[in-house]
Amino acid sequence: MNLTASQRFLPAPPVALAPLAGITDLPFRQLVASFGAGWVVSEMVASQDMVQAKPSVRDRAELGFDQSATAVQLAGRDPYWMAEAARMVADNGAAVIDINMGCPAKKVTGGLSGSALLRTPDHALRLIEAVVSAVDVPVTLKTRLGWDDDSLNAADVARRAESAGIALVTIHGRTRCQFYKGRADWSAIRAVRDAVTIPVIANGDITGAQDARTALARSGANGVMIGRAAQGRPWLLAQISAALYGTMPPQVPQGRAFCDMVSGHYEAMLTFYGAALGSRVARKHLGWYMDTGGTPTALRTAVLTSTDPARVLALLPDALASTGAEAAA
Repeated sequence: MNLTASQRFLPAPPVALAPLAGITDLPFRQLVASFGAGWVVSEMVASQDMVQAKPSVRDRAELGFDQSATAVQLAGRDPYWMAEAARMVADNGAAVIDINMGCPAKKVTGGLSGSALLRTPDHALRLIEAVVSAVDVPVTLKTRLGWDDDSLNAADVARRAESAGIALVTIHGRTRCQFYKGRADWSAIRAVRDAVTIPVIANGDITGAQDARTALARSGANGVMIGRAAQGRPWLLAQISAALYGTMPPQVPQGRAFCDMVSGHYEAMLTFYGAALGSRVARKHLGWYMDTGGTPTALRTAVLTSTDPARVLALLPDALASTGAEAAA
């Protein structure tokens, strides 16, 4: 991939679903995409584990290789394994590869991956160069403002990443040491926008169309990435796209349609993970759907503690009866 090609890379509409560990699995990404989104990003995949895993483990990852609006996010600290993983997922049909330089979790940064790479920009550049050289698909980068307030080096990292062939950079408006505390500083992203010519995407605390407008105005970014705000609201990205870019507004499900959507999502998770694991993993999503309002405590508890998928599906119509209208707001 040459730099000229990378400079033209910006999915439309420029509204993306952020990678969220344990949340943005294939069933959720497919649901978000069904309403309309510029692109969605897979959960972070450890590069060495991806390459060395048995075929059945790789199959289980279900990264959505055949979906053109999906980016596969890779994490790691070794240029060799990152390049090998990138080559593997590209050969399997991945349309975009995203490099994780933003995860603040201690188990990731302790392994010198994720946002820890902001502390070693020379090494990070070698990793970026290895991935870009390994594949012909666009390679993007997701990172933060810096490690802490004394090392706000995102603009320099982004400038060097662009020279290495990165196609697009997403900036979460916090440092690693902030984790998710305080508020994302959208204005601080402007330094990155001024440093590069490739598209810049603003991320962090964008919960709706007005936040998206403000984030774009303050940062000068070319688009936005939505994370936690989409939990329980898989149509949110499409709503933001319609408000900012004039795309078709989504039909937000209400009443029976809302229950059917939630039930379908639940069943998709059972199919994806298997009944036992799927029932457990789905609880957080069911909770978010019920959080939109009105579910009696006892009924909510029954839904979230049942281990019988048939009983959960039987309870959902009553549990969601008063949530659809609020969810659409």
